[in-house]
Amino acid sequence: QVQLVESGGGLVQPGGSLRLSCTASRSILSIYPMGWYRQAPGKQRELVASITSGGVTNYADSVKGRFTISRDNAKNTVYLQMNSLKPEDTAVYYCNLEGFEVELGSWGQGTQVTVSS
Repeated sequence: QVQLVESGGGLVQPGGSLRLSCTASRSILSIYPMGWYRQAPGKQRELVASITSGGVTNYADSVKGRFTISRDNAKNTVYLQMNSLKPEDTAVYYCNLEGFEVELGSWGQGTQVTVSS
């Protein structure tokens, strides 16, 4: 299975920005849609943003206009630029193959994002 490693999380004040990175162990990920997910305390994991192999993006309503997903296939890396962060964005953020999360992808440890004043 593809190994995925997330990084870039941390503690940030409301209104601040973070850039998350996800690097895969295999270049084959470039042919699959990729997604960023998050899980807040006491809540189910949700899909925040996704991007197809052709670069078509989709976002959850809660993050539209604030988050931007992108990918660099040459680097086997997917990014999530997070601007205008709000306390409700606090969660553990994961990346995975969208639609093949278990079959071909894997859930790693994620990266913690905490938005607090």
